[in-house]
Amino acid sequence: MQSNNKIHCLIIDDEPLAREILKQHIAGVEVLELTGTCSNAVEAISFLKEHQVDLLFLDIQMPQLLGTNFIRTLKNAPKVIFTTAFRKYAVEGFELDAVDYILKPISFERFLKAVNKVLQINFNTEHVLPVTKETHTEAVNSFLYFRAERKMVKIFFRDILFIEALKDYIKIVTDSKTIITKYVLSTLEEMLPSSEFLRIHKSYIIAINKIESYNADSIQIARHELPIGRLYKFEVSRVLHVSSAT
Repeated sequence: MQSNNKIHCLIIDDEPLAREILKQHIAGVEVLELTGTCSNAVEAISFLKEHQVDLLFLDIQMPQLLGTNFIRTLKNAPKVIFTTAFRKYAVEGFELDAVDYILKPISFERFLKAVNKVLQINFNTEHVLPVTKETHTEAVNSFLYFRAERKMVKIFFRDILFIEALKDYIKIVTDSKTIITKYVLSTLEEMLPSSEFLRIHKSYIIAINKIESYNADSIQIARHELPIGRLYKFEVSRVLHVSSAT
């Protein structure tokens, strides 16, 4: 770690959306500094020759060269957090002395847990990063890209009113637009900060600060009346009671 006390990070992943999520997570943690991003391991080899990197966020399943094989080519490898959609690489990842192994999609809470391990193991510090209101604010001010109508559409978390599941698709309703994209609602739920978004039904996630009114059976957001599912009523009541008391 260099003299400015920042952990210099490099993201290596062939998926643009995965790189974007990690960039947002890194931006939400003060001690981390993004040095660069690479779309494959071959590109990363050249990058590492020219830049100081303390920590790699490394995908495993990539074209040309697997992330695990890439690490084997490095004589003095930085600390590594593997990021992958495949559980089958877990054992191999830890055999390569990875600090952590995160399955995609990567929630902010899981990301912080991995970063805490880096702080404790590699940088001789007891500092721990809690999931604080300030940290989540960074996440809410961030965005994701979703594929809709043959293009990638940017959606800021702060603009979301609610998200509705439509079988294999989801509908994202914001202050100014609505998009429909192929996605799994539970997967997106993991990416949203739990202090700002709430699952109220098997088919609905809502932005807590956009609620206009509610009762035991439904929540009103803008002109939309959304049902509260029977299995979600206790948690919804608990969260909204806490929110109204603060």
